[in-house]
Amino acid sequence: MRLLICWAVPETSESPLGAILHTVEGTPGETVIEAKELTKKFGDFAATDHVNFAVKRGEIFGLLGPNGAGKSTTFKMMCGLLVPTSGQALVLGMDLKESSGKARQHLGYMAQKFSLYGNLTVEQNLRFFSGVYGLRGRAQNEKISRMSEAFGLKSIASHATDELPLGFKQRLALACSLMHEPDILFLDEPTSGVDPLTRREFWLHINSMVEKGVTVMVTTHFMDEAEYCDRIGLVYRGKLIASGTPDDLKAQSANDEQPDPTMEQAFIQLIHDWDKEHGNE
Repeated sequence: MRLLICWAVPETSESPLGAILHTVEGTPGETVIEAKELTKKFGDFAATDHVNFAVKRGEIFGLLGPNGAGKSTTFKMMCGLLVPTSGQALVLGMDLKESSGKARQHLGYMAQKFSLYGNLTVEQNLRFFSGVYGLRGRAQNEKISRMSEAFGLKSIASHATDELPLGFKQRLALACSLMHEPDILFLDEPTSGVDPLTRREFWLHINSMVEKGVTVMVTTHFMDEAEYCDRIGLVYRGKLIASGTPDDLKAQSANDEQPDPTMEQAFIQLIHDWDKEHGNE
């Protein structure tokens, strides 16, 4: 039997994470995530084909693309879940192929389907993941308490994760990914399936992290969420066919028929233009 849990999203423009997370050390504007000729082949099929991009410290970088375009493959290589066929996935200057263990100490990852243990309670999940990241004793207890408070999890701490509504699973998954206060956070379709109010709350948390210097790389299929990103990379047929700020991509796709395109119109137009240029229409 699933629990019926109701909550109200606080009417606030701030996230409590700002009072919990430390400020990330480093030079503002330095490159902390980089893809160099990144390629992944499955047999003769190139899911990701010589992709290049760089993400600066404190940026929100979004990967967009249709289903099957290669964005998930690219994303998984960038956070060390897939090994490239060729090219490099660099985090903080470290090649994930060669220094994955060291690099992962600085990374947080939230999977699309949430890497939570359904038979464990909320508190047990927080304790497990904080333990994996090396927290023990008083420091661990304090972090669990503060994250539970920040994400509204204290009242359900003893509930099994499998019983939770999707929005609470999302909150818990994000809290677990932040227990070690990573410099870089990878989010794979983090708001898929949740309601608009929960999505808004989630992005308040992301913006609070960025203000602390955390760098965020996110995949999303919501065009309004793409607008929240500092820069976007559009992946299609395994290639990065466009990149820039949301306004840059809109300007690239503008024409006489659509002089002021929306993000969705820009997305469609850029793919159409690429197909036309490469004879794929």
